[in-house]
Amino acid sequence: MSSVRAAVRRRCATVLSLLPTGRMLPDEVWHRRHVAIVRVAALQAVGLVIFGAFADHGALRCLAGGALVAAPLALAWPRTYSRKVRSAGASMSLFLASTVLVDFWHGQTEAHFHFFVMIGLVALYQDWVPFGIGLSIVVVHHGLLGTLAPKYVFSHHAAMAHPWRWMLVHAAFVLAASVTHLASWRLNEQQGLRDPLTGLANRTLLKEFLARVLSRREEVAVLFVDLDDFKNVNDSRGHAAGDQLLLAVAQRLRSSVRGGDLVARLGGDEFAVVVHGGEAPARRVGERFLAALSLPVDVEGQPVHVHASLGTADTTTMCGRLSELEGADELLRNADLAMYWAKAGGKNRLVAYAEGMSKEAQDKASLRDDLADALARGQFEVFYQATIDFRKHETDSRAKSYEALLRWRHPERGMVSPLEFVPLAEASGEILAIGAWVLRTATAQAATWTAERGHPVGVAVNLSAVQLGTDEILTVVKDALRDSGLRPHQLTLEVTESVLVGDLEAVSARLAQLRATGVLVAIDDFGTGYSSLSYLRRLPVDTVKIDRSFISDLALGGSATTLVSTIIELARSLGLDVVAEGVETEQQAQVLRDLSCTYAQGFLYARPQPAQEVSTEVPALVPALVPAPAAEVVPAMVAEPSTRVPL
Repeated sequence: MSSVRAAVRRRCATVLSLLPTGRMLPDEVWHRRHVAIVRVAALQAVGLVIFGAFADHGALRCLAGGALVAAPLALAWPRTYSRKVRSAGASMSLFLASTVLVDFWHGQTEAHFHFFVMIGLVALYQDWVPFGIGLSIVVVHHGLLGTLAPKYVFSHHAAMAHPWRWMLVHAAFVLAASVTHLASWRLNEQQGLRDPLTGLANRTLLKEFLARVLSRREEVAVLFVDLDDFKNVNDSRGHAAGDQLLLAVAQRLRSSVRGGDLVARLGGDEFAVVVHGGEAPARRVGERFLAALSLPVDVEGQPVHVHASLGTADTTTMCGRLSELEGADELLRNADLAMYWAKAGGKNRLVAYAEGMSKEAQDKASLRDDLADALARGQFEVFYQATIDFRKHETDSRAKSYEALLRWRHPERGMVSPLEFVPLAEASGEILAIGAWVLRTATAQAATWTAERGHPVGVAVNLSAVQLGTDEILTVVKDALRDSGLRPHQLTLEVTESVLVGDLEAVSARLAQLRATGVLVAIDDFGTGYSSLSYLRRLPVDTVKIDRSFISDLALGGSATTLVSTIIELARSLGLDVVAEGVETEQQAQVLRDLSCTYAQGFLYARPQPAQEVSTEVPALVPALVPAPAAEVVPAMVAEPSTRVPL
């Protein structure tokens, strides 16, 4: 039985989808028009009572006519009802006023013109429901009442003799007037509803289409599509090539959907699809689209590989108390959030919206707002972790250099992980001011230690891809060295391997400019898979820092030891120093010494500490330590590239 009801609902939904509709008006516009229409209906009810009294119809008949017109307004006023119910109530009142006027005017032909005036008035709703109500009332009034009491409907004998024939004539005129309004909507509203480049629906049409589907209580899902790294195409090949790529992507997206689904371009490299049927069909459409993108796109005669991150959200993720337009906004927002989770998970994938994503997004937005004032409020601190030299004799335990690590001590959240706030700082541009402050602070501290200890103390500071991409970084580094008095060779600037992915030549040129000032350059987290070992000979660097993930497996031998040994040998052949990160046990340290590693850094020797707590001595031998809590183990870089933790 349930399957029969579902089939009936689907058939009804299909029929309703074929009915003509106008633009989905914004809530404030619709409400303003509705209030005006309800006021007209109420005035008509009062006016008809007065008109009937002047026409000597008797008080009871006049009041009954006014009550008949006013009664449907009980459905029109409450905001708790849907638009269709409220517009139906108001429309019923307007067209009942026409029937009462015909009755009070003894079927006078001119009184029937009132129906056409009401057709024009309900056209303000830009919906087919009011027209349907008007046509239904004409049929019942002219046909049924015209048969039972023709003198109250018609004023001439031909109509009285053949009420149903005249009903058809009047209904045809009412229908023609309604169709004229509907055609006017269609012709006028096609303007501004299509994306000029791809011909797809734009954001306005998408939201209105989605709102109509939601108003019919259909199960539906939104698929949100964002191309990965599309900016690189515009930057490297020009906007004409970018437009050509967008056209190709739009065509592949069209070919991935089913009939009845709506494809829209929201702007830039963002697309959306309204998919009937919920999450499962939306997932199938998304998977077909990802498969279609696996083939390169021909752009100006060159093959270009393009990928996309997709997010889906269906009607089960919505709050049931929202209006149709608010529900459309919520569904788009949920799919958008899921898409960002797809980017965070590595891009080129599809993720369905789940409960909690919205709260996390709100937390991230709140953290982004707090980040804007964190530097001015003095909430940032620089911690320092010692780097030990394996070439020194074990009795010489003095630390000669430190890595500067950024910490954010939030007044309410406590210590915030750099993996949380650094990507936000990069996206907002705050990283430029924060990075400059870290450089000034770290170089000043190294200069102070150099004066206090009587020997040069080095400091390593991380640079983000955002900092490295600006011309100002050269000035920032020079100013920090000049103001602190630190000698350039005592400063090491670290960049992660992921920075090299975008444009190796541009990065190499910028690193060469920095290195020309006398500072040293290091590649951080080396071996994480972004670059090739062959890149080392092309980069102006002095040091390679082996990622901690390889060091943790050293004591077990096998492939980790082979890889670390290869990196060390390659670095030695290129005249580069090697720093092993994350050394926590003496077994790991012994393997590194046997492999002739140059430097080491990790909890075996020192934990990150504020400057005032840093000791001049580090133990030469320390027993294996229990790993620190998760929040402490995460390396707090000055600026980890956003490719590691996508927004």
